[in-house]
This record gives sequence, structure tokens and C-alpha cells, in this order.
Amino acid sequence: MGKKIVVELPGMVKIPDDEVEERVRIELALRLYEKGILSFGQARRLAGLSKWEFIELLSKEGLGIPYDEEELENDLRVLEELS
Repeated sequence: MGKKIVVELPGMVKIPDDEVEERVRIELALRLYEKGILSFGQARRLAGLSKWEFIELLSKEGLGIPYDEEELENDLRVLEELS
């Protein structure tokens, strides 16, 4: 079960009323993912997006999915084993 918060947005935030919840959830998901607080899966679920929609959003935001040398080596090893 999650926690519910209530946030009062200042009038200067020009988001149509029917889009506020979705936009805030997406922004929160992006920032928490960017800071490493949420995993990819957790963030995309918070945003209410599919895996591919979230990947596309990350790309538009200039964020990526972390992929280090160790992961690359593991992937190359698996490919080698499969071929």
C-alpha cells in the first residue's frame, strides 16, 4: 500500500486540472529514477507507463538507463555462450 500526499500547486503552474496528477506522477518518477531512489521498473510503474513508453520518455529527457562495463561484459559473455 502506498502513501498519499496532498500538494498545493501555485497558480503560476499552468497545467490543465485534468492533467495535473499524471504530470506530477511522471515528473516525480523521472526525478526519483534519475537520483537512483527508484529502479527503472518502480519509476515506470509510478509514472503509469509501459517499459517502452518510459524508455522513450527517458530518451526525450536526456536520461539513459545506466549500463556499465560489468553489464557489458556479462552481456558479451552470454552472447558468446549462445553462439
